[in-house]
Amino acid sequence: MLWIVTQNNDSFVNVKEVTVKGKNIIGIIGSEALDQWSKTLGKYESKERALEILEELFMKMDENDGFYITFTMPEK
Repeated sequence: MLWIVTQNNDSFVNVKEVTVKGKNIIGIIGSEALDQWSKTLGKYESKERALEILEELFMKMDENDGFYITFTMPEK
């Protein structure tokens, strides 16, 4: 399970998928196809920075072999 604290610290969400759309990092939340919705996890100054954050998240997941992984979206 991947739990992420959003950039503005107003949510702690269990995400199923993380994607970059422009300058935003979006999380897909929900357990079933009909119950899925998306949430902006963070907004950054450029798409390149958003992709760097996505890489940080991947590295954290790769280093952790536990069932639960937590990640806090950076402010900038």
